[in-house]
Amino acid sequence: MKLSNNTVLITGGSAGIGFAIAKQLTEHGNHVIITGRNKERLEKAVAQLTNVTGIVSDVADEKDVHELVARLQKDFPQLNVVINNAGRAFVYSLSEKGVDSYSKASEEFHTNYLSVARLNEQLLPLLQQQPTAAIVNVTSIVAFAPNHILSSYSASKAALHSYSQSLRIELAKKSNVKVFELMPPLVNTDFSQDIGGSKGIPPSAVADAFIDAFQKDEYEIHVGGTADLYKLYLSSPAQALAALNG
Repeated sequence: MKLSNNTVLITGGSAGIGFAIAKQLTEHGNHVIITGRNKERLEKAVAQLTNVTGIVSDVADEKDVHELVARLQKDFPQLNVVINNAGRAFVYSLSEKGVDSYSKASEEFHTNYLSVARLNEQLLPLLQQQPTAAIVNVTSIVAFAPNHILSSYSASKAALHSYSQSLRIELAKKSNVKVFELMPPLVNTDFSQDIGGSKGIPPSAVADAFIDAFQKDEYEIHVGGTADLYKLYLSSPAQALAALNG
């Protein structure tokens, strides 16, 4: 993929990985549209970037998604890259009494997988009109092996990983839309503090890895420790599982 002169949508782009990628893409001469649920945080992010548009929108809200797609079709008909970065995670024990794992899993699957599939489907007609186009789904190291305190989050990212592979095969047959999957390990963001995020890599390192792989058309991007875990997973799934649950 070309690194400049793209029009890029990043969901959940007001902080963390999404913001770091937005910063790098704007510096490479792209116009970036970032979305987020929190207006104040979104406005703060926009003020720190150039050549960016902020849209308050929740990918998990059907009405918001319809309004977002309509605005993109009207105001940004040249949109050619969609980065699905927004996510939801809960830390909990499956054996804890009254934890309501069903509700937590429902919210995580809706945000992390089903909402991504919905947005991609609605934007595909626009993407397919462009000379070059890409979809980037942000999954996680836990798509290969779950962490037991992130059980339903891990499962939702595994589902998104599987979907990304299927979508890549399907679109390679019928269109010029490329499908990338960005798979970071633990990253130091506000999102990850409950799971020891302070020990993770900086969001800028994820953005660096993404930019490098994006221009090389490396479709499955194993960032940092994800690359090591993947090698371990290929040789011994049991050891990979133990490594993430030590």
